[in-house]
Amino acid sequence: MHIKYILKTAVKGLKSNKSRSGLTILGIVIGITAIMIVMSLGKGAQNLILGQIQSVGSRVIEIRPGREPKGISDILQMFSDSLKEKDLTALQKKENLPYAVTVEPLVFGGATVIFENESYGTSVYGISQGFGSMYGVGVDEGRFIESDDVRNRVDVVVIGLKIKEELFGFSEAIGEKIKIKNRNFKVVGTLAKKGQVSIVNFDDVVLIPWTTAQQYVFGIKHFQHILVEAKSEDLVDETVRDIKITLRNSHNITDPEKDDFSIGTQASAMEQVNTIMNVLTLFLAAGVRDREDAGNWFTQSSGGNQ
Repeated sequence: MHIKYILKTAVKGLKSNKSRSGLTILGIVIGITAIMIVMSLGKGAQNLILGQIQSVGSRVIEIRPGREPKGISDILQMFSDSLKEKDLTALQKKENLPYAVTVEPLVFGGATVIFENESYGTSVYGISQGFGSMYGVGVDEGRFIESDDVRNRVDVVVIGLKIKEELFGFSEAIGEKIKIKNRNFKVVGTLAKKGQVSIVNFDDVVLIPWTTAQQYVFGIKHFQHILVEAKSEDLVDETVRDIKITLRNSHNITDPEKDDFSIGTQASAMEQVNTIMNVLTLFLAAGVRDREDAGNWFTQSSGGNQ
């Protein structure tokens, strides 16, 4: 009887003010739908970012200049010049990093590449010969950057598929010269279609020797990143430990709190992304709920004035 009474009262209440009841139900439906969409979008974005991180490989360790950011005030740390060639040399010594397969320097920036009357804005990466294998990137035509190119600061370039299409169309690119920062570079290779891997879109990128990039393109003497690939996933933590010891010795650092570099792994990056995305999704969902509550209040107020 009690349930029947409640149902009868509810139906009577709904019928007594159909307009307000309809708007209230509509508000609830819209609110729930909006929350579901926000949660779905948040999860989708999270999965997309995690997929890009995982595409690099769990053995790749990223060393960045500047201490680990602990707040907004540390944002400028990303522009630090603390990673130098002496650090690269120390990290490449087998006695310092016995569990490392390869150690690759990286410098990068934006530039316009020009061929005859065609020009295209893209990202330029200064790399060495092991960068391609670390990211699973190969050439479609020609060759990749080689050790002699790096050693001798040769003006050679390997271009992504998008760059080839924009500058050369269906014409042959190998052997042609393109201009970067008013300097001529010979195209020695074109990359096979790869797409996005981590932060790099290999279809829309220009690769040159890091020595050439430092001296002639960007005019710097430091690295934005140094990448280390461990022999196995199980040896990542030990390799991170060895990296810290090596860089502290290279920088004469005795107090870990004064580290002028930071280290990232796939595991730490995924943890950070999960934390950030979960918080953002909750905030967005909370915002939708607030809008729903405000809408319900407006509906009730409007209904009360009829």
